[in-house]
Amino acid sequence: MEASQILHEHQLKRTSCREGIIETIMHAGMALSENEIREKLVGNYDRTTFYRSFKTLHDSKIIHKIVVDNQIVKYALDNAVTQKHSHAHFYCHECDTVQCMDSIPVTIPQLPAGFTSSETEMIIKGCCSKCKTTAE
Repeated sequence: MEASQILHEHQLKRTSCREGIIETIMHAGMALSENEIREKLVGNYDRTTFYRSFKTLHDSKIIHKIVVDNQIVKYALDNAVTQKHSHAHFYCHECDTVQCMDSIPVTIPQLPAGFTSSETEMIIKGCCSKCKTTAE
């Protein structure tokens, strides 16, 4: 799927900044921080344009936030866009990457009466296979 098609399906206006953010995330193969996206983004967009575009994509559920801790936040395409089911994420404390673990589904727990969930997250922290191989 292309960025322009994703924007069209979410009834959003096509802008080069929005398309660039989506394409950057799509081609990265892993979740990225706002700064990582800005650094890889082709085109010179001022701070306001970037953050407005970023917020619109987040609010429209095209991208979703993965909160590792109070200092590390990464973004990936939302499951509604990728057609993936809820899954765990793996944070490598060596290389600071966040990767989708599609093979590890996250199930929504049964909540007591009167409670509703808006999202369920699972973050596994450790050392990725690439860093573990490098350290050996």
